[in-house]
Amino acid sequence: MLEDVISLCAPEAAADLADRLIARFGSTGAVFAAHPSDRAAIVGQDAVARVFDLVIRAMRHALHEKAMKRPVLADQDALMAYLAFDLQHAPAECLRVLFLNARNELLSEELAFQGTINRVHAYPREIVRKALETQATALLLVHNHPSGDPTPSREDIRLTHAIHAALRPLDIRLHDHLIIARSGTVSLRVSGYLSDGEES
Repeated sequence: MLEDVISLCAPEAAADLADRLIARFGSTGAVFAAHPSDRAAIVGQDAVARVFDLVIRAMRHALHEKAMKRPVLADQDALMAYLAFDLQHAPAECLRVLFLNARNELLSEELAFQGTINRVHAYPREIVRKALETQATALLLVHNHPSGDPTPSREDIRLTHAIHAALRPLDIRLHDHLIIARSGTVSLRVSGYLSDGEES
């Protein structure tokens, strides 16, 4: 796939550049998820870099359109494909928040906080403020684990409970907190860490 993309503008260099990209990033998914400047350090600041950027934008747009053209939770496969594309191979933890209306249609999607390779710092009050600004009635939290293991940490669980507790008096529902990693995805609601009753 990488060779095909590079061949669009530099067929003579496709095999070599594809090999160098895999050697640097480890997988095709990680190549597409890499920061543009890190990718450009290998392919150069030229037509190849622009083709990569164009392909990535087109893929993200297509996945986003499919996932968000109906109520967000109506097509779990489309939603997970979109989220995995953006987060599965991201090199640092980040928290994304989807703000939804009463029909679970997307009002706003925010990259709320960017963290390090193994931690993301998030502030419930900022998420609540944005929910009120957008008049959201529900939220979906999504973040990634660059380690490849989607098992929720104590901090993940604590943060989920803190955001849930902050939203509850405002009658804003927290649908779920999804953790995405290369080895799979974990739902904190399905795992029993999030319920609409009181958390222990």
